[in-house]
Amino acid sequence: MKPPSLRVLMLSDVYFPRINGVSTSIQTFGTDLAGEGVAVRLIAPAYPQAFGDVATWRVPSRQLPFDPEDRLMRWRPLRRITDTLAAEGTDLIHIHTPFAAHYAGLKAARKHGLRIVATYHTHFEEYIQHYLPVLPRAVLKTAARALARHQCDTLDAVIVPSEAMRATLDEYGVKAPMHVLPTGIPVQHFENGDGRRFRAKYGIEPERPLALYVGRVAHEKNIDFLLKALGHALWQLPELLLVIAGEGPALGHLQQLAASLSLDEHVRFVGYLDRQQELPDCYAAANVFAFASRTETQGLVLLEAMAAGLPVYALAHLGTASIVGPGRGAVAAPADPEGFGHGLAALLADRPRLACLTREGRDFARLWSAPERARQLAALYRQLVV
Repeated sequence: MKPPSLRVLMLSDVYFPRINGVSTSIQTFGTDLAGEGVAVRLIAPAYPQAFGDVATWRVPSRQLPFDPEDRLMRWRPLRRITDTLAAEGTDLIHIHTPFAAHYAGLKAARKHGLRIVATYHTHFEEYIQHYLPVLPRAVLKTAARALARHQCDTLDAVIVPSEAMRATLDEYGVKAPMHVLPTGIPVQHFENGDGRRFRAKYGIEPERPLALYVGRVAHEKNIDFLLKALGHALWQLPELLLVIAGEGPALGHLQQLAASLSLDEHVRFVGYLDRQQELPDCYAAANVFAFASRTETQGLVLLEAMAAGLPVYALAHLGTASIVGPGRGAVAAPADPEGFGHGLAALLADRPRLACLTREGRDFARLWSAPERARQLAALYRQLVV
């Protein structure tokens, strides 16, 4: 490990124990940057549940009324902690979310003459309609684009996790320099799961065909689509089981939808799985990873599935389009539920093709090694502070 030669202050409005791609990205980069001589300190909200790994300063926060999973950091303590840490030998500020963290980081950077970057993790133009449904969609999209353009252009650089997201911000009119740098994955962590152990724990027969979704159980993840597609797949593969691993605000709605579609015997909601053992076991237990989200800026969960040797069947849209394709262990699925369902059943019945996809996916996932991505990020930091 290289001795720290660069000190980076990260700010985020979300972090573990809140589970999402932003938290995973911060944790992955924060761990591997130490090996590149970069010391990371993180400012994030305090949650009722404790969690600690990278050096984290927790800010008092309160629950958001329209989104019970997330927290709003209190402005005065956030400003005080940010100002204190920025003054204590920080070389660069890296923002991960566009809310209170963005404005606190920007103020501190300007006050102390520091360079500032942000990672544009979330495609808010698509997300926001699910959380503010009372406003017209066109109004929300226009506001989201204007806010993104304004915030990005206050920065020295913007990091985007995919070429598709860079093209989106170009379309918004963002002028700040943009760098495509996906989050890497700890490939080896997902290579040795025990699928039999997972199936035994949840009472799933060893030979039952199993499709898997892993991620937030949220409206913007398009899981309704998967349930409707499942109904069509069952006509060809009546024993098929869909496992949904994750938690989120859409859980109750999806359970009701599954019941209304008479899918109770074919859908299993298993909740959040521990990433150390349960999640690798879950990947290893499945036959295909099914994914229909249209809002991903990267699609880390697809790469995790590939690293585990699990063939991916997904919509190729926005960030996932850079992952899903021939020779990568992934099949681009039709965008309608009937076509998706029939294609899923056909893929599950084709064992030689599944075996080929497993080999391709593992090879492709190794190209996304987390340490290599950390080296690229450390190089960008040093380029900016010279």
